[in-house]
Amino acid sequence: MSICDGIGRYGNQIFRSLAVSIFAEKFNLSVKYKDKVNIERLGLKLFNGVNRYKNSIELNDNNYLDLLNKDSINSNIRTKSYFQTKRITDIVFSYLNSDKIMKDMMYNNKYKSRYNNNNDCFIHIRLGDVSKYNPGYEYYNQILSKLKFDNLYIASDSPEHDIIVKLKNKYNNFKFYNSSLEDIILFGSTNKYVILSYGTFSGIIGYLSYYSNVYSLKYCEEYCWDWDKQDECDIFRDKTNKIGKWIIN
Repeated sequence: MSICDGIGRYGNQIFRSLAVSIFAEKFNLSVKYKDKVNIERLGLKLFNGVNRYKNSIELNDNNYLDLLNKDSINSNIRTKSYFQTKRITDIVFSYLNSDKIMKDMMYNNKYKSRYNNNNDCFIHIRLGDVSKYNPGYEYYNQILSKLKFDNLYIASDSPEHDIIVKLKNKYNNFKFYNSSLEDIILFGSTNKYVILSYGTFSGIIGYLSYYSNVYSLKYCEEYCWDWDKQDECDIFRDKTNKIGKWIIN
């Protein structure tokens, strides 16, 4: 059996599992996923086929595309990589924006009535242990000042942070969105305007925001805590939804 495993929090597990699921579907591999239950709560179905082999090879950032382009393989796979290079995340993005997956995700989202049916803004603000890399209050405020929205929803791992407090004090229609990780992704992705921080959790919200105008950060040393590994989290560059649009700030 193939094994999809590796370190990282929820967003990292989603990216890794989706990359492996796409790979497994092509070669009909039987796969054990590390965080399958929590990921499938989003409405994503991770592929699990029937092919099992005696030997296994490591699937990683460097060989993923070469192996994916083969007509067949005769090995199980094991993973450690994050699968967040530009070329791999383009494949994941295209998969999530394919007609079938879009239809399934929107149909199964418990907030589906909100798609293309609200004038709200949602911001995910990653702080915590990487708060020094956050672009700060002015970044969010300068985007918000150009928008006309009804409700402002903010989700963050640090609700008492100065950035959150300043936004709360300025915008009367502020609502702190405190819920499960799955719920934050499902609700956040239905808003007309979606503003992201750097990181994989924000990235997944953006990838699933089919009807939204999505605002994301430039990929640069100032905001990327893993800049010394330039291919590890290059997940925002040149992304364009079929329906909504992405704006890089």
